[in-house]
Amino acid sequence: MSTIEIIFWLFLFVVFYTYLGYGIFLYFLVLIKECFVKKTVTPSAFTDLPEVTLLIAAYNEEDIVDDKMLNTRSLDYPKEMLKVVWITDGTTDASNEKLAAYNEVQVLFEPARQGKTAALNRAIPYIKSPIVVFTDANTMLNSLAITEIVNAFRDVKTGCVAGEKRIASKEKDSASSGGEGIYWKYESILKSLDSRLYSAVGAAGELFAIRRELFEKMDKDTLLDDFILSMKIAMKGYKICYCSNAYAIETGTLNMAEEKKRKIRIAAGGVQSVYRLAPLLNVFKYGVLSFQYISHRVLRWTITPVLLFLLFPVNIALVIADNSILYSILLFMQVLFYFLALLGKHYEGKELKNKFIFIPHYFLFMNLNVVKGFFYLLKKKRGDGTWDKSQRMKN
Repeated sequence: MSTIEIIFWLFLFVVFYTYLGYGIFLYFLVLIKECFVKKTVTPSAFTDLPEVTLLIAAYNEEDIVDDKMLNTRSLDYPKEMLKVVWITDGTTDASNEKLAAYNEVQVLFEPARQGKTAALNRAIPYIKSPIVVFTDANTMLNSLAITEIVNAFRDVKTGCVAGEKRIASKEKDSASSGGEGIYWKYESILKSLDSRLYSAVGAAGELFAIRRELFEKMDKDTLLDDFILSMKIAMKGYKICYCSNAYAIETGTLNMAEEKKRKIRIAAGGVQSVYRLAPLLNVFKYGVLSFQYISHRVLRWTITPVLLFLLFPVNIALVIADNSILYSILLFMQVLFYFLALLGKHYEGKELKNKFIFIPHYFLFMNLNVVKGFFYLLKKKRGDGTWDKSQRMKN
């Protein structure tokens, strides 16, 4: 086998493993574990319902305040045990004036805008509840979300609970909302399997919770505060429990231009997380957690997107050097995939019933923005934790 063939198969293996192989392998690992490892019952961390604080970090969210509070009041948890805190640092619209109408709300505000992570760092010292639930202003929770999260914390080994993120779907969707919705359905499957094997790999900021005592102050320029915070807790020996019965629903991104802003920021945050969580790459120290972290996150945020785009020219070189039927078929499959991606791009602004047509386009779009995210991080001023939020579709 020639050097170029070895390179091609190595690239192909990494790409396949990152996006499909890990999920398949994970499924069988969970199957084996649940067949042969007896589930142990751990003592409950508490007997009575604990006080919970719902912490909502918001910046200029006046349009959604009333809807969010209506949703918050519908949560099925004893009202005297549920504290509601909004932190609105830097807000210049009428959010604070609207929140003043809700007696149960504590508003934390200072004029300076330093970003979400700085706001969370500032808010936590004001909170005394043993459990803190983080959610976004524009996401709506199911009525049993808090109850389900609290139940997950009954296991003393659970330090963080990751809720499920769902994208409100319509019969017909565009590339941005349809692609995002399909992506999160796949992510939810992986998160559930990760949790069943050992621990979920990170939490999404739309809905997650921690034990208050485990909060660790983060650098204010942290881009993925939810991921960093939850993984720091996992590194302390606790588990991140994935709870699909507690979910947050939000509308899809307005369009692909807005989705691009979001994906680049997340990708930049992913690269930032890899070097800030560098000790977690040590599989000898963190074992299964390291394996899950590298397989589910690190590869996606580092080498795999680059290898994905290199596969095509390497495949062309192979066909030229060795006119093999196998390599010609693989090249044809790549050409077909890129053609389908172009077709998806052509229809990206249209709302279609068959949302699967957007998968190749959204997949390549997502990986291209990982590369762009790296350069975004290089140009971003150190210490700056602010970012422009992406606009989402109206309900």
